[in-house]
Amino acid sequence: MSEKTCLIIGGGRGMGAATAREMHARGYRLALMSPSENCETLAAELDGVAHRGRAEVAEDTRAVFDLTMETYGRIDACLIHVGGPPKGDLLEIAEEEWDRAHEMVMKPVIRMAKLLTPVMEAQGGGSIVNITTFSAFEPSLIFPTSSVYRVGVSSFAKLYSDRYGAANIRMNCLLPGFTDSLDLPQKYADMSALGRLARAEEQAKAAAFLLTDDSSYITGQSLRVDGGVTRAM
Repeated sequence: MSEKTCLIIGGGRGMGAATAREMHARGYRLALMSPSENCETLAAELDGVAHRGRAEVAEDTRAVFDLTMETYGRIDACLIHVGGPPKGDLLEIAEEEWDRAHEMVMKPVIRMAKLLTPVMEAQGGGSIVNITTFSAFEPSLIFPTSSVYRVGVSSFAKLYSDRYGAANIRMNCLLPGFTDSLDLPQKYADMSALGRLARAEEQAKAAAFLLTDDSSYITGQSLRVDGGVTRAM
């Protein structure tokens, strides 16, 4: 029971998989979920467990939560990393697509918080990290639904930290810039002050910082890891 456990929603590839490797290197036991068999393959490699499913499906998030508790009996850290919501011209996006964005981005955070909080309260604490986007605070017409709903996640994290900070449960957001786990043209690398895309492993180290006691006095915050893409002070 002294070994710590990390649950990763969206842990099959990219930043989620890189974070799984980083947390494994730090001695955490792992439970992973992703829409494809990638989570199962990675879990087998890292001696963890996996459930194939989608973050926007309540039954799937419940199933991987139950699997984690049945296997390990505790959850000390949880990373929530969901796919990109619908895009399009601002007023041409159908109402149904805005609803889908809400289901993809906001609902998994709320659902997982409801599942995790009683467990973490009983344990004496825990850390929840939501991966969102650099455009949460500098909205981009390229990513309209993402910009709208992911800033909502930061707001939720602030409210959650106010409500559950006394129970030593922390919630933060990681706001990545353009990362090499996506097939992106050079113009996106050029937007960074560093003149390159982030490596998924760099995002994973930032995520692990927020997930572990390395950041024990940080909660309710939105950490930009975007290579200087955003300009606001």
